[in-house]
Amino acid sequence: MSLIEISNVTKTFREASEEVTPLDGLSFHVDEGEFVALMGPSGSGKTTLLNLMAGIDRPTSGHVVVAGEDVSAMAPRDLARWRTRSVGFVFQGYNLIPVLTAWENVEIPLLLLHLARAQRDRKVAVALEAVGLGDRAHHLPRQMSGGQQQRVAIARAIVADPTVVLADEPTGNLDREAATATLKLLRRLNQEFSKTLVMVTHDALAAEVAGRVVHLDKGRIVDSEGTHA
Repeated sequence: MSLIEISNVTKTFREASEEVTPLDGLSFHVDEGEFVALMGPSGSGKTTLLNLMAGIDRPTSGHVVVAGEDVSAMAPRDLARWRTRSVGFVFQGYNLIPVLTAWENVEIPLLLLHLARAQRDRKVAVALEAVGLGDRAHHLPRQMSGGQQQRVAIARAIVADPTVVLADEPTGNLDREAATATLKLLRRLNQEFSKTLVMVTHDALAAEVAGRVVHLDKGRIVDSEGTHA
């Protein structure tokens, strides 16, 4: 069953005096429980597509439907509430708050939900254990390696049990060892925890961990490889 449906989506914007079209009539779907890697050269529309799925941006035309909700038609207030419940986002630069511990960084999405303190504590503990950082809960980001910081960011992305996890170049700032560990962790979240993942990446190792690799170029899908191609 399709969890994400992108239907005939075009996105245009003006850059100086030029009109840029990062996505051009693109249609695309992600099944529930799938792990999809989006690959392609810079400017191919990968990150734009990810941002549309997250409701961070809106298409110029077409529709973006996630778990039956037409994200592209939502009012801003409804969209903010939907994003809190439905999307976990992993960034290339971790985006951790330096003065907060790993525990406090992971807890942030839960502060937007109506949860008792005990419920928040259970969810944070489970998320940190899932990424293998239960013993680093009270460390600050500067006291952790880049790979550990990215694992904290992944824990933050999954702590509210979102419908989909979106990752934008999650290995881009990591050395090979940490990148490999991060990709294996994402695969584990997909296989053992049944998380639906969509990842933008330039990392060739992604093809080994994702169930499907979708190649984009000039705003269109040019190839799709894997079990759901």
